[in-house]
Amino acid sequence: MAFFVSSHFVLPVLVLLISINRLSSAARVLSVSDQTQGPLLFQYHNGPLLTGRISVNLIWYGKFRPSQRAIVSDFIASVSSRKLATAQPSVATWWKATEKYFNLVKQRRASPLLLSLGTQILDEKYSLGRSLSDKQIVKLASKGGQKDAINVVLTSSDVAVEGFCLNKCGTHGSALGSKSGNMKSKNSRFAYIWVGNSETQCPGYCAWPFHQPIYGPQSPPLVAPNNDVGLDGMVINLASLLAGTATNPFGNGYFQGPKEAPLEAASACPGIYGKGAYPGYAGELLVDSATGASYNARGVSGRKYLLPALFDPSTSTCSTLP
Repeated sequence: MAFFVSSHFVLPVLVLLISINRLSSAARVLSVSDQTQGPLLFQYHNGPLLTGRISVNLIWYGKFRPSQRAIVSDFIASVSSRKLATAQPSVATWWKATEKYFNLVKQRRASPLLLSLGTQILDEKYSLGRSLSDKQIVKLASKGGQKDAINVVLTSSDVAVEGFCLNKCGTHGSALGSKSGNMKSKNSRFAYIWVGNSETQCPGYCAWPFHQPIYGPQSPPLVAPNNDVGLDGMVINLASLLAGTATNPFGNGYFQGPKEAPLEAASACPGIYGKGAYPGYAGELLVDSATGASYNARGVSGRKYLLPALFDPSTSTCSTLP
């Protein structure tokens, strides 16, 4: 099996003033002043975006309860669900905002992107140990089907990953496929995502606003919509990375700033979840009258989620739900 990382983008920790940023080999801190200097100038760098039917395969590494796996799998199923047309605001409506990137690019003969939940692989015996390097993340990602797919590695709260909680909450990138991965050719690449469960390691970083931040004003945390701080935080990070993967899968798609520290569809809108958001305040959100949980999107199976704002390339603003 042969593969290597050809592009690698990091979802940094969620800190009060840093929130969701992008950094790779060099850190780029997005402060309040960055957000008030006028509209961001997103650029298309002539590379392919993800199009057509794409399966999102989930590789569960470590211990996850079935109820926890359902939170994430239902989120993926909600992205392209037609059943959510009347359940507004919905996950599907949130994802539909990414279509503006594809409309602006107008790739020749490109089919619309349609994501669907693919296979799920359980690695509950920690086959690579409980401390993983970036290379091992790619190795795990290669276990999923690699043709027309995004392989998502999700690590449990007792698994340490290189850089996790220090400078990242998750990553997305691409790698060369293996001969056994059903790729079209040996030079084909597949996209992958990694997200860690920060519940016990750094909830004040990667699970904000469901946990008090490490720094800054200590406002009360929001109630997580699925009553699981770690998994609801993972959904936020996965949503951000999924949008970045679709619009900048191989490092030459849509982003703003230097390639080494790009701002992508969601990471360009740090810490924004509703109207009126500012550092330390997630914005105006819907609240479940029964549980007190905060959310901004509805999904399948009656689930509710909190999803990050997406950058609207047509208006150069951050678009939020509801």
